[in-house]
Amino acid sequence: MAKDGNLKRKVYDKELKKIQVELCHLQDWVKSSGERTVIVLEGRDAAGKGGLIKAMTDRVSPRVFRVFALPAPTDRQKTEMYMQRYMEHFPAAGEIVIFDRSWYNRAGVEHVMGFCTPEQHQRFLELCPVVEKFIIDGGIRLIKIWLEVGQEEQERRFMARIDDPIRQWKLSPMDLESYKRWYDFSKARDMMLQQTDTDDSPWHIVHSDDKRRARLNAIAHILATIPYKRIDKAKVKLPDRSHKRKYDDKAPLEGRRFVDERY
Repeated sequence: MAKDGNLKRKVYDKELKKIQVELCHLQDWVKSSGERTVIVLEGRDAAGKGGLIKAMTDRVSPRVFRVFALPAPTDRQKTEMYMQRYMEHFPAAGEIVIFDRSWYNRAGVEHVMGFCTPEQHQRFLELCPVVEKFIIDGGIRLIKIWLEVGQEEQERRFMARIDDPIRQWKLSPMDLESYKRWYDFSKARDMMLQQTDTDDSPWHIVHSDDKRRARLNAIAHILATIPYKRIDKAKVKLPDRSHKRKYDDKAPLEGRRFVDERY
């Protein structure tokens, strides 16, 4: 695939279909092997996390690929150990959990917006590699991806949200604050990478100005990171329908309320 300009829709659709087939093979292997994987997706607002998650999960079971985008913590959760509310959603055998933003909120938005103290921020950066090593030593595969969007592209996407009623729900007051504080978020990103990009739990960065290319590259990286194998399955054959107690199941619907066929 040529890398000049944005990836064409026709090429993207063709490659996405191939990669979604592989995700289905991965799903079969995860279920049969008891694999437990956590995928952390981070990046600035409008970096493309939502589109990546949709492309990744569109053709697989939500019981295997479980997605969590946790809301702001409750008053009770604020008194818990910081990582506690995330660990509640960690995978059991045969599951892949995808965090659309994760415990790294503390390294990003909480730090920049003043939702945590400087001491809490520093403590998080110091303890995070230790906790992640504990998670990995416990048998969970941890994959961390940072989507890196450029300043001009982020602005273009925000403007598209403002002008498009279908996308306006994506634009929150927090998005506007993050737009205003670009350089503060850049510094927070660099501090996070400096402290938490380790050999045990590395970060992998995906350039996401081209959303289509970013989705394919991120999913290909995940597939390359997990050593899955294709599982041989017997071809499914539909059984013959039983005609015992044959029943006219259409007549009882006559006179019922049907939706108007507008299309």
